[in-house]
Amino acid sequence: MKILVVEDDRHLNMAICDMLKNVAETTASYDGTNALFLAQQNIYDLIILDIMLPGVDGFTILKELRANSQCPVLMLTAKDSVRDKVKGLKLGADDYMTKPFYRDELIARVEALLRRYNNNFDSLSVVFKDMKFDVMQKKVTINDEMLDIVGKTYDILEYLVRNKEIIIPKEQLFNRVWGFDSDTVWSVVEVYVSNLRKILKPYDYHKYLQTIRNVGYMWSEKQ
Repeated sequence: MKILVVEDDRHLNMAICDMLKNVAETTASYDGTNALFLAQQNIYDLIILDIMLPGVDGFTILKELRANSQCPVLMLTAKDSVRDKVKGLKLGADDYMTKPFYRDELIARVEALLRRYNNNFDSLSVVFKDMKFDVMQKKVTINDEMLDIVGKTYDILEYLVRNKEIIIPKEQLFNRVWGFDSDTVWSVVEVYVSNLRKILKPYDYHKYLQTIRNVGYMWSEKQ
């Protein structure tokens, strides 16, 4: 799971990322322009969004995001008036918290949103038929037999399984697993997916990993 934390106070941003380290992988953004770009890449499972930001404010980011994305957004801001809360919720925020806040409440709300918008969310495990993921250890088993799937190969498989029946464009998969600042070329995705298929084939699970020609990949039970 990936969470984008948009907060211009670097110390607070770092603290929030640390609070959520056992829930998901976090990306920090400190200004609105960068945050809007990242949010529009459609690679995050949740966005925590401040309102008062340099460059582009949080309300504008939310409005732009809702034009083509349903990624859950938790607004976390010092603006605590009813008017601001109503505006945020009407623009499409899924939850609204004000500063200062309690650590346990933030974690609980984040986990609630992830459960609500991702039926396959579990902070500890993911399951598909006889395939089980240990998210904390990044290990995969089929019928309790450990698979030789590690590193980015694991990340690809977990992301596809979590988003089963959804076409994941190759660019989106690359940005999700390798990140925007990677010097690696996109063609590496094909190499990793090909290797993943070889590992899954003896278990007949390769059939669920489908290539959508000229687009990307999809984990699907539909043949």
